[in-house]
Amino acid sequence: MRVNKLTVAAVAVVAGLSLTACQNEEDIAADPKPATSSPATGGDTDQGHEGGTVDGTGTDEDGKADHCRTDELEITASDATIDGDTVGTVAVEFKNGGGRDCTLTGYAGVDLKTNAGPLSAERTGEKAPSVTLEDGKSVWFAVTYPVNDSGGSGTRITGLVVTPPNETKPVTLDWPGAASLPVTDGSGTPVKVGPIGSAGQGG
Repeated sequence: MRVNKLTVAAVAVVAGLSLTACQNEEDIAADPKPATSSPATGGDTDQGHEGGTVDGTGTDEDGKADHCRTDELEITASDATIDGDTVGTVAVEFKNGGGRDCTLTGYAGVDLKTNAGPLSAERTGEKAPSVTLEDGKSVWFAVTYPVNDSGGSGTRITGLVVTPPNETKPVTLDWPGAASLPVTDGSGTPVKVGPIGSAGQGG
């Protein structure tokens, strides 16, 4: 009888172990996550975020914002001439839509398209500052030209070509100013361009 009791006890122990093993297998199947995770798993996410932050600042090695590129700028032009002036003014707006801060330094390139061929604007010679343009913000500069009050047809303006500072890619816009320039003697361009910031909001 003693042997039989031992046998029954042994069978009970084995059955209990088998039941525990089955329960563990069911728990793992229901929740297959490993008990520990490698630090690299979480590190990849952090590194990707940090890399995006650094790359998205648009700064150079000195921590300064890179210059604004043509494709990052929304460029528009509007008539800003005051009634009675003998000089017409067009305000050109650079709005930063590049998703990063950038800089504009000096003068933009400005050319008028006319029925007599292209006409390049001459710089006014004013001090040319460096402007840090925050994402979503705008800055303006002025293009001035003589008003044609001669009564003649003059030189007809058909478009405005603007190239941001330090860029080579131009943008062609509709000309919002007077339709024509007075005919000149050819001694120089009558059209002037001011530096970045030389026109206020709305001209």
